[in-house]
Amino acid sequence: MSTGKTLLALLLTSLLPATAAFAAANNTLVYCSEASPESFNPQIASSGPTFVASSQTLYNRLVEFRPSDNLPVPSLATEWKISPDGKTYTFTLRKGVKFNSNKEFKPTRDFNADDVVFSVMRQKDPKHPYHNVSQANYEYFHDVGLDKLITEVKKLDDNHVQFTLSEPNAAFLADWGMDFASILSAEYADAMLKAGTPEKVDTAPIGTGPYALQEYKVDSLIRYVANPNYWNGEVPTKHLIFSITPNVQTRMAKLQKNECQIIPAPAPVQFEAIKANKDLQLHTVDGLNVGYLAFNTTKKPFDNVLVRQALNYAVDKQAIINAVFMGSGTVAKSPIPPTMMGFDKNLKDRSYDPEKAKALLKQAGLEKGFDTDLWSMPVQRPYNPNSRRVAEMIQADWAKVGVNAKIVTFEWGEYLSGMRKGEHSSALFGWMSDNGDPDNFADTLLGCGSIESGSNAARWCDKQYDALTQKAKLTSDPAVRAKLYEQAQEVFYEQAPWIALANGKTFYATRSNVTGYSVSLNGSDFSKAKLN
Repeated sequence: MSTGKTLLALLLTSLLPATAAFAAANNTLVYCSEASPESFNPQIASSGPTFVASSQTLYNRLVEFRPSDNLPVPSLATEWKISPDGKTYTFTLRKGVKFNSNKEFKPTRDFNADDVVFSVMRQKDPKHPYHNVSQANYEYFHDVGLDKLITEVKKLDDNHVQFTLSEPNAAFLADWGMDFASILSAEYADAMLKAGTPEKVDTAPIGTGPYALQEYKVDSLIRYVANPNYWNGEVPTKHLIFSITPNVQTRMAKLQKNECQIIPAPAPVQFEAIKANKDLQLHTVDGLNVGYLAFNTTKKPFDNVLVRQALNYAVDKQAIINAVFMGSGTVAKSPIPPTMMGFDKNLKDRSYDPEKAKALLKQAGLEKGFDTDLWSMPVQRPYNPNSRRVAEMIQADWAKVGVNAKIVTFEWGEYLSGMRKGEHSSALFGWMSDNGDPDNFADTLLGCGSIESGSNAARWCDKQYDALTQKAKLTSDPAVRAKLYEQAQEVFYEQAPWIALANGKTFYATRSNVTGYSVSLNGSDFSKAKLN
């Protein structure tokens, strides 16, 4: 996977004013982002800051999600037909959609079916000329099983593209609203391949989205300019700047000084200060997410279900919610968020019971405890706004039952890479819904097939659980699907591959004169944002 450190800096032909100088201009909006992007191609990335900087700014997908109910609605596809057997999807594509341009490429045609086929086959076909460009591994495409599910994608004509599946899949349509499903320009890819610079497709991106990339300075800033031909209406703010600001306190200070007008993920301890400032506004969105601690079930002693159950009993989850989330989250008990179809409201949860934990450890032959590592994320997320503090509280709770946990952390890219390889013994992680479907949690995070792709941080493969979730994917009846997921959650409870910790709300803050910006299942939408 490419990292922010290895991306090519895209230089402007002339210098633009500094970020702070832009703050007062009505045609410029500054967003304080959390991190540098891994890439400007969301197909080969997996982090939230990358998606905000690429797919949610530069690209579109075949469908998007309606905010009111998170159901797929038209975007680059205007309609679709599904065959009676559920194995063929035919999309009608939107006409007149323009790609952006840059100094090396000017498109000669509108978006069409060739672009969809290219965007799919680059990820699916190991022999595709772009498959290995930028050392790409297409984690999301593989995580949701599309490499095996899609048997063919073909252009019927410029305005129609058809997918053939190996089996019915109830989540397939929603998958095409996810960030990795962004549509790239096949014409641009051909031009860069002929020029001998195919990696520019990923570092100097061309999309159909509301903005075009103008400049990138690693770990500093990203400049965008509005797409003058955006198919979904005029973009009201001409210049968009990402001021890359990893520190949450620094982001808050920049917001207060009007050096940026939007910040993601303010810390809960900052909420009152934001509310008390007439020039600022705090916004909240009910999130489809879960924060958890994953046990690496392939490593001792976490291969023993008694140990996993014991350490579930050993953690005071409510205390973590009270101390860390401060009203921004609730205790989780399932891999599926409570507002999502298939959540088992009757699912049991393990109460905080250190004595029960000690008894189970004794039964497992570990009465004297053991030493382990506990990985802590270096970033803030709605499902875990302060990973270090959560890790410290878990460490203290485990110490009470004789388990000595050493907290370790790494740079975000290294953290993700090490966890996908199974280098951890236990690790804090989480997930935010990409497509509003329970399969995006139940199978993506805990399915047997997700071990190799790396999204199953517990590296847990339970045949009963897997059979239930795979059957649910083949079922179109929502009531039947929900029942299957409920049964799978019972297996999850008994086998305890995680400690499910929290379901968090998504918070962001803006200057009071910002309107039109929104956050939803589609991610961050800057296309209507403006300063008044």
